[in-house]
Amino acid sequence: MSEINVRGWRLASGVVAIRRAKARIMAMVAVVAALVVSASDAAAQPSERDLALRRSQLPNGLEVIIAPSGGVPLVTVELVVRNGAFTQPPEYAGLAHLFEHMFFKANDDYPESDAFMDRAARLGAVFNATTREEQVTYYLTVAADSLEGGLRFLASALRGAQFRADELAREKVVVLGEYDRAESSPFFRFDQQVGRMLWGDFWSRKNTIGDRAVISGVTPDQMKTIRDLYYVPNNSALIVSGAVDPDATLALVRTVLGDWPRGADPFIQAPVPAVAPLTKSRSLIVEENVNAVTVQIQWHGPPARTDEAATFAADVYSDLLNQPTSRFHKRLVDSGLWQGVIVNYYTLANVGPITVSGQTTSEKLRAALAALDSALTETVQPNYFSAEELEAVKAERAVTTAFGDERASERSHTIGFWWSVLSLDYHLRYIETMAKQTPAQLQAYARKYILGKPRIVGVMLPPGAKEQLKLTEAELVTLGGGR
Repeated sequence: MSEINVRGWRLASGVVAIRRAKARIMAMVAVVAALVVSASDAAAQPSERDLALRRSQLPNGLEVIIAPSGGVPLVTVELVVRNGAFTQPPEYAGLAHLFEHMFFKANDDYPESDAFMDRAARLGAVFNATTREEQVTYYLTVAADSLEGGLRFLASALRGAQFRADELAREKVVVLGEYDRAESSPFFRFDQQVGRMLWGDFWSRKNTIGDRAVISGVTPDQMKTIRDLYYVPNNSALIVSGAVDPDATLALVRTVLGDWPRGADPFIQAPVPAVAPLTKSRSLIVEENVNAVTVQIQWHGPPARTDEAATFAADVYSDLLNQPTSRFHKRLVDSGLWQGVIVNYYTLANVGPITVSGQTTSEKLRAALAALDSALTETVQPNYFSAEELEAVKAERAVTTAFGDERASERSHTIGFWWSVLSLDYHLRYIETMAKQTPAQLQAYARKYILGKPRIVGVMLPPGAKEQLKLTEAELVTLGGGR
């Protein structure tokens, strides 16, 4: 009943998945391009669904976002809280996720867990929750005529959670089981080691899954501390999407949650420290029972809260390099040096990582890394990005965003993520702003955040390969472009 955001251990499957996804997406882009005058003109227009959004703020500070849509008579109700890993000092590492598990346990209205689950079954509710670096989300989907019941069901969990010691003890075992399953993957272990090097003292605020010792020693009082500090209306948003009447829905939300007491500003009470910048490049070599060589290079990327403009350039830059027809892809993958390479920027308010990951072989590792460093450097050469390439990736972003909006639940998740990390306004103007990016802006981003900048270069090798290659951490830093 919970989803945790653990990215790195999916590296191997991601290399294959991106190839398949690109083929599907480019086919969709071709269809859409035939229907519009130009990709950039289409992308610059706000969608009818965006224009139909209803936004309100209750006197207690709760933001209410209503996204009506026709079609299937279903409604998704989503509560988003600005919580997650970024609020965790080391002694709370992993507890934002554990709190999420406890949310759907005994509460004042349903003091027994069986009664709680029975009520969910009677509503026909499909419900779940996610914890990410800068967001915790709880959502349920019900038939449109069960909206009030679903909203009250969510409010019961929100306002009346009991955090019983017996339930916490049981759920702690469940969370530790998730930890064990993740830790059994060599890709997860590798990603964790790279992450510790990348974030240093800020690691607990980037590591959603947390620390085993902290999770094992959790107390009900710690759960109550999280609730009292972060689970307040002025740090939350309620998103209702699907077959709804906006006026009636807003009135219902006022009735159910209008008396939820406002709290103190959690980020005045517990300020989030700034991420310390990387001061030098470092490297990591690990050996695991794997066949291919996995490479993961990471930089500190734009902090979206203070360099929002760079986040748009970062996405377009990554999209361009990931195109199967790009010069970057042809030089690295079509040449046979790499089995696959993915470039990514993950937008976060408190410094998002830039990641270049891929797989190669032990024999080709040195040549592959040298070619990668050279290929990244080439991206700032004059006329590297063509107008045709830019139009293609802008159209692709517009199409994938439109397809995601087709499902009310998916649209709620997207709105919730951007509301928590930055703002709803950022999301609403994303496609328009992204469509205006120029080669000069992309290259300025690469110079500011990638080329010649401190990085972490991680390599995961098959057993015995380090000795066979005579590879050292010092050499790896240089091969990975570190200076």
